[in-house]
Amino acid sequence: MSITIRTFTEADTEAVLALWLDAFPEYNDASRPHRNPRLSIANKLGTQPELFFVAEQDGDGEQPTLVGTVMAGYDGHRGWLYSLAVAPPARRHGLGTRLVRHAEAALAALGCLKLNLQVLSDKPDVLAFYDALGYRADAVVSLGKRLAVMEPAAS
Repeated sequence: MSITIRTFTEADTEAVLALWLDAFPEYNDASRPHRNPRLSIANKLGTQPELFFVAEQDGDGEQPTLVGTVMAGYDGHRGWLYSLAVAPPARRHGLGTRLVRHAEAALAALGCLKLNLQVLSDKPDVLAFYDALGYRADAVVSLGKRLAVMEPAAS
């Protein structure tokens, strides 16, 4: 399988949405408005778009097919990984590992020394994947708070 990993472009949007809706069933849950994949893409394009990567599989003379994604972020203190997804036919060929290593290298080049990620607790296969890559549970409690979208102030 010939794979190219490159930076996301807006032309990739529909293919990424299709992949994410397949890979992340929670994106189909209307009761979770914070899981809006179109908004995730728009937000990433506004913040470190150079850390949004896609993987394409060569199409034997046809258009390449988008088969993977990973987003990374770095705040100057810690890095984060988000939205690692691999299309089902491309799984078990090392593509997820390649995407993670690509994001790790990009973050390391920015001076990032510590990388975090979160995995839903009901996904033991995903936890096992990251464990095999050397990721370990930190002795911390992950806290979160949903913020309402703020309307611009009237002028």
